[in-house]
Amino acid sequence: QVQLVESGGGLVQAGGSLRLSCAASGRAISIYTMGWFRQAPGKEREFVAVITWSGGWIYYADSVKGRFTISRDNAKNTVSLQMNSLKPEDTAVYYCAANRGSGWSNPDDYDYWGQGTQVTVSS
Repeated sequence: QVQLVESGGGLVQAGGSLRLSCAASGRAISIYTMGWFRQAPGKEREFVAVITWSGGWIYYADSVKGRFTISRDNAKNTVSLQMNSLKPEDTAVYYCAANRGSGWSNPDDYDYWGQGTQVTVSS
């Protein structure tokens, strides 16, 4: 079992930055692909970014490419999402998730989820 806890969300003005962190416990996440997803009210959960266990492959949704950066520190059992140039449409609950399988963009690919952290971007 892996327990994931997100932090770092909050209210920020458009153009601002936030850094989300995901702390894992229960098992080392070094063997897991780690992803960030988000869900806005009334919308489905959507893929944001993914990083493989080694950090050797990273992929972003087109909507955040060039603005968000995912990283991981396996020694500290953490994954981070640096979000710059935030837009009102980035407003959502952000979730980190862990995946032992081969998929990465579908929420169903992931085995463990955090409780989420709210990000609100005002215009």
